[in-house]
Amino acid sequence: MANWRDGNGTLRVGADPTEIPLEIAASYGARTRGLLGRDGIDGAMLLTPAASVHTFRMRFAIDVAYLDRELGVLAVVTMAPGRLGLPRLRSRHVLESAAGAMAGWGLRAGTVLEVDVPGRLTSR
Repeated sequence: MANWRDGNGTLRVGADPTEIPLEIAASYGARTRGLLGRDGIDGAMLLTPAASVHTFRMRFAIDVAYLDRELGVLAVVTMAPGRLGLPRLRSRHVLESAAGAMAGWGLRAGTVLEVDVPGRLTSR
């Protein structure tokens, strides 16, 4: 999806119809702020464009999914606070959630994500 904007949407993982609350951070300021200063997240945050993340000054561990341009999952890792993630080749977006959440959603490498933003529908 071209022209991502900061805002909210809904995430669906694979064929599971469960709707997961999604925050979209597309501007430089929103991506830089990310999850800093929070004690947790209900759902997930999509950083776009992004190829890597860090957890410096974070208060909690997070799951990180690296996504290609079609929202296909390339890799999933869990990062403790104070870590620097390496950039992933072909990664165009990064999805963040509380540690353990992605496993509960069945999200893993090869999973196809769908993002529903009011007025738009994006899937692979």
